[in-house]
Order: sequence, then structure tokens, then C-alpha cells
Amino acid sequence: MNSQARRWSWKIAEIFDIGVYVHATFALLLLWIAFSFWSERHSIRFVLSGLGFVVSLFVCVTLHEFGHALTAKHFGIRTRDITLLPIGGVARAERIPRDPRQELAIALAGPVVTLLIVAALFVWLRLTNGWQPLARVTVTTGPFIERLMFVNLALAGFNMLPAFPMDGGRVLRALLALRMPHPRATAIAARLGQTVAFVFGMVGLFGNPVLLLIALFVWFGAAQESGSAQLEDALVGIPVRHLMQTEFRTLSPADSLTRAAGLLLRGTQPQFPVVDGNRVVGMLTKQDLITGLAEHGEDTPVADVMQPAVVSVEASDTLDRAFLQLQEAPGVVALVTDQGHLVGLLSPHSLADFVRLQAARRRG
Repeated sequence: MNSQARRWSWKIAEIFDIGVYVHATFALLLLWIAFSFWSERHSIRFVLSGLGFVVSLFVCVTLHEFGHALTAKHFGIRTRDITLLPIGGVARAERIPRDPRQELAIALAGPVVTLLIVAALFVWLRLTNGWQPLARVTVTTGPFIERLMFVNLALAGFNMLPAFPMDGGRVLRALLALRMPHPRATAIAARLGQTVAFVFGMVGLFGNPVLLLIALFVWFGAAQESGSAQLEDALVGIPVRHLMQTEFRTLSPADSLTRAAGLLLRGTQPQFPVVDGNRVVGMLTKQDLITGLAEHGEDTPVADVMQPAVVSVEASDTLDRAFLQLQEAPGVVALVTDQGHLVGLLSPHSLADFVRLQAARRRG
């Protein structure tokens, strides 16, 4: 999930320095559950039990995602955040491990946590003699713990389907990457994932809207995973200094918006570093300039409307790492420094153009 989608999410916790978010569509799931349970029995207690079951299930999903996140942390890979969606959870790692054995361990960690939860619930049922015959257990009826155990078991099995963005797709890619280049392994896993999505979609068209929703999720998830992997493969290992813009203009905090407008009109630079002596104190974007002129006037100092310089990378950093930072601040140009001195700018457009040129070279 990208940072744009996270704007529709609410942060509910921070555990191990990882933010846990709930997507706005999760509220729709709770409303649907409440409506369904009320329609069945017209009982507030029954509705609350249904909502409690869904919340408990998503606690298990959160633990599953932390299985991925903490295993990734063991390999030195930070997880930015975990977002809960109606169809499950998404842990956003800062990068894909280059070692397929590490990716295999991270991908399997989540299902292992889910199976441990299933085992713990099974032991509890045995100790408390809380079993009911399977014929009397459904998603809405039967002992709470037994239902939670079976749903977790079903989710573990479904999640191991060899299709992105499920864990099974990542496991497949990791196994393939042990024997072939990472981009080819990703392409094969993505194609298989979209085949699975096509089958789900065909079945869903004949009366199962849930399968149709899952098919769309898998199809677009596979496409996004393939695109992200190709992008990272195109950028990995290449120093920022090879792509940074070295000819650029700067402003001082005391410069007027009139001077900034003149620089903007005479060139193609969309954002200007604001420098006080040898220190960068902010960035002036085109939108800041337009808003400042409209609201404050031409003689307003740049310092009054500039924004903080939120992204800064070293010239020796690699493009894939710079890309990850730019993803966190859409539309922002990164400052490139060398031993504390400003030496260049790196824009998302430059990265996109570079990736397109690399793809064209490969096709040629």
C-alpha cells in the first residue's frame, strides 16, 4: 500500500516502532457484519458477538503481520507500517530482500504465527472440553474459540496460494529466485498469481461476489508487486550522483516571491532549495509560490511560505534507497548532499524517466 492510500487510514497503535493503521473501508466491514447479524436474529447481543469475533480475528491478522515484520527486522529490513483492510493485513517493508532465503523466511513467518495461534486455540479447546461437533459450527454459530480456530486455519491455507500479494506468492518467488534471477522469478510468480485471479474471477461471475472481489485484489496485487520489483531492480546499486541534477538555482529566506517567480518562469526547475549561508533551511515548491502570491503578495519573503526540506539523501546512496524516501513524500524533490554540502537535486520524474529508458534498452 502506498502513502497515498494510507491517507484513508487511521493510526490505532505503534508497536516495536511500527505504526498499525486501520483502513477506512474496515468500517464498512463492521457495518456489514452488524447488519448481517441483526438481520439473522434481531439481537443486540448477537450483533456484539459478531463484531467481537471480527475484531478478534483481526487481532490474529495483526499478529500474523508482525510475524513478517519482526522477521524482516532480524534481517535488517525496516517495516514502515501495518495496515488492516477488510480482506486482511498489509505489512509495508522498506525493501524486498535481495537474498531469496531471507525473503522465504519473512514470507513464511506470518503463516507460522497463524498456525501457532491455531495450535494454541486447539490446546485451549482440549483443556476446557469446549468442542462442538463440526456439523453444528458455522461462521456465526458455535463456540467462539472453535470458530476462531477454524477461520484462522482457513485463512492460513488461503494465504499460501501461490499468488501475489498473498504469502504463497512470495514463497514461490523466493524458491524460484534460488535458481534464477530475481526479476524473472517475480515475473513468473506474478503471472501465476494473475492466472489464479482469473480463475477466481470466472467462478465469482457465476454467483459468488466475494470470489470476484478476491480476484480483483489478487490481480492488481500481482501487477503492483511485479511493477515494484522491476522498479527496484532497475535502481538497485546505482549511486544517486549518477542521476542527480547538478545545475540548479537556490533562494535565500529573504528573497521575495517576485524573484522566485522569475526563476520559475525562466527555467524548468519546479522546486527551489532555500539556503541560509551553507545551510538548507527549506524548500519552495511551485504550489507554495502560487499560494503565497495569491494570499500574501509579491514582496512576501520566501521564508514565510517555504516548506521544510523533508527528503535528503547522500550522493553515495543508491537510487533504490532514495526512491523509498521519495515514496514517503509524494511530489517532493530530494536534496542531495555530500559531506553536508548541497550538491544536487533528485526528482521523482528523473527516476521514472530513468526506469523507462532502462526498460527500453532491455527491449532493444
